[in-house]
Amino acid sequence: MRQNAGVERVAEVRAGGRRPNGLQRGDEYKASSHGLVRPELDRNDQAIAAAIFAVTLAYLWIFRRYTSIEPDEGIVLEGAQRILRGEVLYRDFFSYFTPGSYYFLALLFKLFGSSFLVARTALVFFGGVYSAVAYLLARRVCSRTSAIFVAALVTLTTLPYRFEVLHNWDSTLWACLAVYCAVRWLESPRWTWAFATGSLASLTCLFEQSKGSGLVLGLGAGLVAIVFLDRHNSLRNGTWALGLAVGMAWPFLSTVAYFGAQHSLSVMVADWFWPLQHYSLANHVPYGYQNWAEATRHLLFGSGSLTERAITVLALSPCFLVPALPLAALSLLVYWIVRMRREGEPRAIAAHYVLVCSALSGLLLSVVIGRADIIHFMYLMPLFALVLGWMIDGRDIPGQLFWQVRPFFITYVLVAFLLFAAPMLLRVLNARDQIQTRRGVVHVAAPDTVVEYVQAHAVAGEKILVYPYLPLYYYLTGTSAPTRYEYFQPGMHTPQQAEEMLEETTAARVPVVLFEASFWEKIPTSWPGTPLSAIVRDPVADYIQHEYRACKILNSPDEWKFLFMVRKDLACP
Repeated sequence: MRQNAGVERVAEVRAGGRRPNGLQRGDEYKASSHGLVRPELDRNDQAIAAAIFAVTLAYLWIFRRYTSIEPDEGIVLEGAQRILRGEVLYRDFFSYFTPGSYYFLALLFKLFGSSFLVARTALVFFGGVYSAVAYLLARRVCSRTSAIFVAALVTLTTLPYRFEVLHNWDSTLWACLAVYCAVRWLESPRWTWAFATGSLASLTCLFEQSKGSGLVLGLGAGLVAIVFLDRHNSLRNGTWALGLAVGMAWPFLSTVAYFGAQHSLSVMVADWFWPLQHYSLANHVPYGYQNWAEATRHLLFGSGSLTERAITVLALSPCFLVPALPLAALSLLVYWIVRMRREGEPRAIAAHYVLVCSALSGLLLSVVIGRADIIHFMYLMPLFALVLGWMIDGRDIPGQLFWQVRPFFITYVLVAFLLFAAPMLLRVLNARDQIQTRRGVVHVAAPDTVVEYVQAHAVAGEKILVYPYLPLYYYLTGTSAPTRYEYFQPGMHTPQQAEEMLEETTAARVPVVLFEASFWEKIPTSWPGTPLSAIVRDPVADYIQHEYRACKILNSPDEWKFLFMVRKDLACP
């Protein structure tokens, strides 16, 4: 009976996910553990993956020039620019995460020129890899239709949700490739796949230490579980373990050698571990936190007709579904470990689920320890979306109840995620305003008076102070910070760092300060854990108000207020 079911499962896979005649829904479920697809060996799957990559590039190409002038985006952009000027990360400027994003972007700027468009084009290619890898991973246990569905969700929602140059996106790229290589290693136990898995997991750590640590923990736990549960698995071979170890080691050894040669090794290590003491306090939020202000909640859910509210709830429901996906993966991990322990149970598909679910669980841990808001779950959507694919396909989800609700669930996912994705695209298509910056033309949804005014009254390369938190203005205007810090976040940065920033600002005697007067309005929503004491006393803000005078009130596209200020011994332009 098991042999016949396995043949039927293979026939179904070759038929593109359709059930052969005579195979009933219950039989399909029973057959599900017998056929692990290898899409790399099928020309049709290869063509589909290539087409997904190309279509994703075409779709994301639309988003390249659009920006809402978000505070976080300029951190890596300006850091890469400082590296091009000869500065060394950690020694000459501060960062609390690992160096990969800075030097990767600096390399792109060195090869193609430092421009906003170069950095954004890299994101387009990241998105193509996200979607193609999502298809290849989902296809192993899902029909082609379900796997394409997953890839489409990744294309429409992942990067468009926050299309910004951030260390979160390239670290997700390496995490996706690491999981893919680990799956390939499980299927074809070769030294090269073990080496690639270790290398990519190590690179993930070097682009974002929390995500990389969670990935290493999850993959390691999954591999150990498979070795102990399957005595005949070739992962017990010491050669593969050596390949994994070598792959893990070389990126770290290269990094240590470089920063050691720059006499900044001890500073680098201190900055890597800095978040353990300082990041979580201000950035701690409830699980699945939505970052909505009270006024936004009222606008979304407390105004309009009942029909409008219902559509709004449906369109925003993915914000609540996505954080639930890794929890489902954790439950499935337990389920498949139990199934692996049963004698006579087919091992290949169970081992696949154990490895992938364990990796997702490790990544979940990294989010929970760091900042468990919806944004950080969306950063990992290319991998978390696999759970949606498994549920849409349904064949390996236990319980007859799920089969009864599955058609409704598929309809809901399709409608909700289309509604979720539509505003992201419309926002970009309707962005008619353009800004001519020193890093190229960018498109915005509303006028920005900051860039034009700063460029008119500060020459390229001049040191100005943008305070407290919008380093993107440094990059777009071609100016630079006078201190080791591109931004300052009360409650996260320490009082000692504030004093250091004050000393450097005082010594530099910068002529111009761009002061965000409305910054404090963001704190209750963006960083609700910020201690009141960190807001009450701000020595840098006090110094600015004492030594500088306001000349012009400027607005960002999101209508945040900035004061263009000059030293009191200088005249306003």
